[in-house]
Amino acid sequence: MNVLILGSGGREHAFAVKLLESNKINQLFVAPGNAGTDKIANNININPTDFEALKKAVLGNDIKMVVVGPEAPLVEGVHDFFLGDKELKNIPVIGPKKDGALLEGSKDFSKQFMQKHGVPTARYQSFTKHNLEEGYVFLETLQPPFVLKADGLAGGKGVLILDSLEEAKAQLKEMVSNQKFGEASSTVVIEEFLKGIELSVFVLTDGVNYKILPSAKDYKRIGEGDAGLNTGGMGAISPVPFADKAFLDKVEELVVKPTITGLQKDGIDYRGFIFIGLMNDNGNPSVVEYNVRMGDPETEVVLPRIKSDLFDLFEGVANQNLDEKSFSVTDKTATTVMLVAGGYPEAYEKNKEITGFESVDESFVFHAGTATKDDKVVTNGGRVMAVTSFGDTIEEALEKSYRSIDKIRFDQMNYRKDIGFDLV
Repeated sequence: MNVLILGSGGREHAFAVKLLESNKINQLFVAPGNAGTDKIANNININPTDFEALKKAVLGNDIKMVVVGPEAPLVEGVHDFFLGDKELKNIPVIGPKKDGALLEGSKDFSKQFMQKHGVPTARYQSFTKHNLEEGYVFLETLQPPFVLKADGLAGGKGVLILDSLEEAKAQLKEMVSNQKFGEASSTVVIEEFLKGIELSVFVLTDGVNYKILPSAKDYKRIGEGDAGLNTGGMGAISPVPFADKAFLDKVEELVVKPTITGLQKDGIDYRGFIFIGLMNDNGNPSVVEYNVRMGDPETEVVLPRIKSDLFDLFEGVANQNLDEKSFSVTDKTATTVMLVAGGYPEAYEKNKEITGFESVDESFVFHAGTATKDDKVVTNGGRVMAVTSFGDTIEEALEKSYRSIDKIRFDQMNYRKDIGFDLV
């Protein structure tokens, strides 16, 4: 069978590597892909949200399954587009339809969903420019820090955590009245700050049955010791040591089951991944947010730990018999460290030649922001490569990743040297 992955990052390269382990796949395509996917699959240079171009590529390459990496095509309705087209409707799409994608596409919708179905989460209210004064009053009922979230998709940049009440009021006005994050912040969710340690749990569901994938913890800040600006993620660890069986059993009972049954009760036929961002407060889980796809760089530590045939699991999602599919995970620890461009997450340059990655032999090198230019691999984004390693311990896996990084070079390459610092 021919399969198409949508997306261009480290997550999609990791999907490609994992899917190619299956003997059921004939040809693998990635749109648009990167220099890493180009080496192992067929890149198609189209935008994942250009659905007409996507249709042409799917029919022209006899593609029989589409796996959606990023959130934007899901929120814009790629799955619905397939179901509504007579030539595409029988081609399964791994990823929810537009109604399910609202769990990520609208923070307000997801908070209402959690409240309705009894999923533990922070106290919140939503505001627009029309009830800005009420937003100020609600902020006064909260203890700092204050959490402000743009309702819509803002490329991972729409969340502010502020210590000052006056600054929180000023930023709320900036978001709703002056569109600080564009249309995404025309509605803003203000919520209570959740205390504890953050982690992520990933679920694959066919709408009725589900598999809970390995837990992971990522590191968002650019600087060591979790300092500086937020990024798309500087590294990740799986499994999370404090997420023991007792805690994960609680997550399943209090979060996963009510989420899956809530979707069913609301008539949402959800086929794909649910990424649950959690806070662990003394052994009690609360949901920070839902995403409707796999995370990045978490995918680069979660997928390598899955021993099962990923394509077989996806067939289970498509055919709604996921419960019949075998699923197993290695006990090994996986760590990934992200190599980023100098200046990221602010202004950075592209087209820097990358060398040495082909000589890495004890780690996986997942390409994220890379491209091929004049037969050379060059940087093509802020986050450039994820270097993933296995070990019996976090320390052992990280040592391998850092040894592998020593072989890789590009101008102004930057990375955190303390990934996992809070877990070892």
